[in-house]
Amino acid sequence: MRFIRILPLLFGAALQTVLLGAAQDRGFKVVANVANPLNSLTRAQVSRLFLKTETTWPSGQLAIPIDLGQKSDVRASFSRAIHGRDVPAITSYWQRMIFSGVSVPPTELASDEAVLAFVRTNSGAVGYVSADAALPAQVKVLQVID
Repeated sequence: MRFIRILPLLFGAALQTVLLGAAQDRGFKVVANVANPLNSLTRAQVSRLFLKTETTWPSGQLAIPIDLGQKSDVRASFSRAIHGRDVPAITSYWQRMIFSGVSVPPTELASDEAVLAFVRTNSGAVGYVSADAALPAQVKVLQVID
């Protein structure tokens, strides 16, 4: 009998843990140069920056998105969470953009360290790295708001 009364509490606690964990730890963090005045962006804004449908920051400065390589687990997490699509779907998007002469994809770098080094030295840069990557000076995390 006690188990039946406790079951809803256990289920509720487990659901809350899953939902909070999903909201707080996506497996990546979005990073920008500390010169960028923004501290947060919506998920849709981040997606538009990386799909280059939005090419400037609100200040008017050119936004320079940087991707990790296509085989990166972090990129897979980023693509699902931010674009709502997997990496092959995003690759297909870019093939269409290139073929139609509209745009080219963001530069791909091989590691968190390379992304962080690029963001550190380019004030308009935005990238993403694994959730546990240590940030150097001149790089900050942008909160992604759903």
